[in-house]
Amino acid sequence: MACHQRSASLPCIPHSTESKVEVELQGLQTRISSPSATIGTMCDGLRRLGDIYSCIEEIMSLPSNQVSLSLPLQRKMVEEELDRSIVLVDLCNAMQENLAELKMSIQELQLGVKRGDAAAIQLKIESFIRLAKKAHKPFKKITSSKAMSEGCMTVRLLVEAREMALSLIESASRLLPKQIVVTRWSLVSKRFQKRRVVCEETQLRALEHSLADLENGVEPLFRRLIQSRVSLLNILSS
Repeated sequence: MACHQRSASLPCIPHSTESKVEVELQGLQTRISSPSATIGTMCDGLRRLGDIYSCIEEIMSLPSNQVSLSLPLQRKMVEEELDRSIVLVDLCNAMQENLAELKMSIQELQLGVKRGDAAAIQLKIESFIRLAKKAHKPFKKITSSKAMSEGCMTVRLLVEAREMALSLIESASRLLPKQIVVTRWSLVSKRFQKRRVVCEETQLRALEHSLADLENGVEPLFRRLIQSRVSLLNILSS
């Protein structure tokens, strides 16, 4: 199911209302944990998380927070978070590459449907499922780290946002194989009636739109993560 709903940008918030960001993160967690969550849910979540990262960056830019983050104890935690965030940046990059491969696979499937080539479609479906499972494989090696209760609120928000990003991308990559399995029942048939072909093409276009929506969610998040790392490095070097 393609995601077409655009998320409203979060309002810019002062440091005295950092808890609002935490509420947003908790709300996202509830949504993506729902049994009815779809790829569309993840797309919307990724966009909202990009807004959250933007707010966290504004909080970090406040002079009082820059001083706080530079203190010895907080500095150590920021350095640790910078190290952990590299894993997320790498995963976002890998996810973008996997989504590009999956889109190419869908385009090949669409050609197979138009030609009525059942054997080719079966092979392409199996290839798509392998690619979708490949997108999920890296998450099996990642263990979740809990937010540091002794850290300042800004550090805790960074940790929680990273955990949320991991959860969103992991959930999206887990849902991809399920979506193609749901779609596949009508893709392979000995007889390709015109009505069936039109239906199959519609299903594949919907799946292609879902992949495009995921790309549109992961790519801005990737940029936000890079910018967040740059901001933290600047604070530590000042």
